[in-house]
Amino acid sequence: MSSEPVVNHPYWPRNLSIPNYVANNRSMSEILIFLFSVSGILLLATWCLTGCQVSGNRLSGGRRLALCWFAVCGFIHGVIEGWFSLYYTIIPEDQSFLSQLWKEYCKGDSRYAIADNFTVCMETVTACLWGPFSIWIVVAFLSNRPYRFVLQLIVSLGQLYGAVLYFFTEHRDGYMHSEFGHLIYFWFYFVFMNMLWIVIPFILIVDSWIQLSSGQALLDKSALKEKSKRS
Repeated sequence: MSSEPVVNHPYWPRNLSIPNYVANNRSMSEILIFLFSVSGILLLATWCLTGCQVSGNRLSGGRRLALCWFAVCGFIHGVIEGWFSLYYTIIPEDQSFLSQLWKEYCKGDSRYAIADNFTVCMETVTACLWGPFSIWIVVAFLSNRPYRFVLQLIVSLGQLYGAVLYFFTEHRDGYMHSEFGHLIYFWFYFVFMNMLWIVIPFILIVDSWIQLSSGQALLDKSALKEKSKRS
């Protein structure tokens, strides 16, 4: 008789032990349609909302796209990742819709199925900080708050740092928590969907750097003129 344990899940490595796992009763297409439909509605709503004038001026197309990004981040960080940070202990056996969403994503990274310490800590910080802060950024830009680019810089740095650690820790594990090279589970779920939180935050960090540096340069120039007048 074989002494190999019975594998009751679709995750990698195949010998991973998840004794309380219950298979999803919703299909991959149902889950992805929900995720991208809600994200699309948020994008469209934010695009329309940001079309109004702010302090007598209209936001540029690029700025409006950035705010659409932060609106979607608020949803993903606060709701989806927030769900994981609250219910990570029961997700493998739970059949709630968001738990099934996570069980589907676990095909790309099974660390979530076993409540890996890194993913629990990272997602908890992300949900508690970057979720609310992302919504705050949208509000700050729409109300033309002077600290808006500071918020953008803080959140984007946090997102970039978390994504780099996410990839680097899995790289050190030898990409063992996914079916390496699989078109959907590895390249789409694990690589593409997470790479967004490296590429876009990096662009927004550069944008914040330029805006804050320009503001500081104007302040320094004004201070120099004031000093010249006094002397």
